[in-house]
Amino acid sequence: MHAIRQRIRNVLRGNGDRNATRLQRRRALGTLIWSRLPELRLLLLLVGFAWILLIPSPLLGQSTFIDENALHPGQVNTYWNWGDVHQADLYLAQLEQLRDQNATSKQIAAHVSEEFRKLGIPSATQDYVYQTSQESYNGTNAYAVFSSPRGSGAEATLISAPWLSHTEDALNLRGVATVLALAAFLKGYSLWAKDFIFVISSGQLDGMQAFITTYYGEEPSNLIAEPLTLPSGVIWVALNIDYPGHSFSHLGIFFEGINGRLPNQDLHNSVQLISRHTGGVPVVLYDHLDPRDQPWREAELSIIPSWVPASLKKMSFVQEYAYRAKNLVRHVGYQARGKASGVHGLLHRFRIDAITLYAVPATGPHGFHAIGRIMESSLRTINNLLERLHASFFFYLLVNATTFLKIGFFLPAAIILSVAMMFSGLYEWINAAWYKTVVPRSEEKTETTELTWVERPRPVLDALLVIGATHTAGVGLFYFITLPAVVVNHRIISPVLFIISLLLPLAALPLFKQTSPGASPLWQVLKAFNLCLASTVVSVTCVLNFSLACTTAATLSIPLIFSSPSTSLPLKVVKYAFYMLLGFGWMVFATEEVRSAIWHWELMGIWFAPFICIVYTPLVLQAALVSILPL
Repeated sequence: MHAIRQRIRNVLRGNGDRNATRLQRRRALGTLIWSRLPELRLLLLLVGFAWILLIPSPLLGQSTFIDENALHPGQVNTYWNWGDVHQADLYLAQLEQLRDQNATSKQIAAHVSEEFRKLGIPSATQDYVYQTSQESYNGTNAYAVFSSPRGSGAEATLISAPWLSHTEDALNLRGVATVLALAAFLKGYSLWAKDFIFVISSGQLDGMQAFITTYYGEEPSNLIAEPLTLPSGVIWVALNIDYPGHSFSHLGIFFEGINGRLPNQDLHNSVQLISRHTGGVPVVLYDHLDPRDQPWREAELSIIPSWVPASLKKMSFVQEYAYRAKNLVRHVGYQARGKASGVHGLLHRFRIDAITLYAVPATGPHGFHAIGRIMESSLRTINNLLERLHASFFFYLLVNATTFLKIGFFLPAAIILSVAMMFSGLYEWINAAWYKTVVPRSEEKTETTELTWVERPRPVLDALLVIGATHTAGVGLFYFITLPAVVVNHRIISPVLFIISLLLPLAALPLFKQTSPGASPLWQVLKAFNLCLASTVVSVTCVLNFSLACTTAATLSIPLIFSSPSTSLPLKVVKYAFYMLLGFGWMVFATEEVRSAIWHWELMGIWFAPFICIVYTPLVLQAALVSILPL
């Protein structure tokens, strides 16, 4: 046995100098990779896209679990009863009167603040005005602070409900009524170790943004807000209630924050356990009902394409895959664009773990009684914390309410595509410096030729100037589209701006003529830098915002890798048009999304709009230039 092991060791390590053997092995491996790099690049692309398609698979993921030992969710008796439900109904009747009277934001806030005072809880209002390039937003928030009977007031829990539901044209009256009834209920017990901050924010996102930035001492240049007169401690956890309907069948959880931030998963896990076991309410992600739970609505809720055979549609694996994919697409839609999926998302950047509980409207069977018990038990769980939530995950994908993927399961999807772009960039970089040519060779009285590698200079400075110019143009583009006059008249200006962006690179073509004889072509060096830069952007963005990184990699990997000039003029025009549509098409075909991105940038500092203008579009523009530069 020893002889066999020694023979294997000799084969792997060699019999000579170990260092020399190691260098020879590395050189052989490098030569093999280089010779097979086109095939390896294609393999990486296939594996990367296959991995993306594999993420929603039922074969991946594990059940959620509580990682923080102090939480103990659902381990206490709840005291919320039908008397508290009656109190919530009385508050709801008052709010409905304000709605029917078309009360202003100031009148609503004054009424809510007065109701807090009647309970003996200090309360105040906050007027604010936001000035954006599109319009001004003003409103009045109402807030109250219930001081902890058993604590120092150094920590606090925030309970909020915006006046508007995230559902279009719906008021969150029952959510506001629930907060008021909870305030009355919580004041009757002395077991609380943290302050409670109750916030009824005006509007949907703008009201909470004004409150939380003022609370933490920030002063955005476009915000004029009254100072807060009721101090409290550092907010650790926040629960937001969105209850727009008369009753509800499921409790949906929204958890994405601005710029891709996520709350600690223990908060989500605790609430969903409490909802199912204490409140008796099934939990879903967002408002996505599972058609398997409601077979009579299967045709309405199913997202499986119609072209899929009926035999496959009935398979449990396919149904589970489709439901998980629906949840992930919604998640990527929020996270990649950096948007908050609710009021809670504005709090994450202040290290506040927050989620929104959304009562999915239905004809029954749940109402104030169920949501009150869920909120009480959740607050009792949060009350147990001795430090901020930290033990569970901050990087995860929830595929349904009880199953998640760790970062190691989904991060390789974007990284593999990033590696494919990096290898392609290095391949072009080497090819730009070396080329094969036939050179004459004299041997005694015979003249022969041989094929050999010849080195040539690379126009590095020219390529860097082009890259710098495109990203500088991206900065100018972002500045231009955020001008108030452009935002107001975007439907007229956007097509004109697109045409200018289409023609301007063509007008600059004379500047890109080859000036150094014998040097490698500019397009090759530009493509190498373009691919390496795109790969670096994806790799860095992965841990900051996986959805944005994965979307960027999936969108750019193939177009950038296969960008190249052509001798055929029609093909060159087609390629150029494709890249310009890919890079600038959003100006014409997504005007409302552009307005939304600018609004979110100005109001909440969401960097999706500057990322598209300063990073994404210049990268595609560089590929467009590669396609029209001379060979």
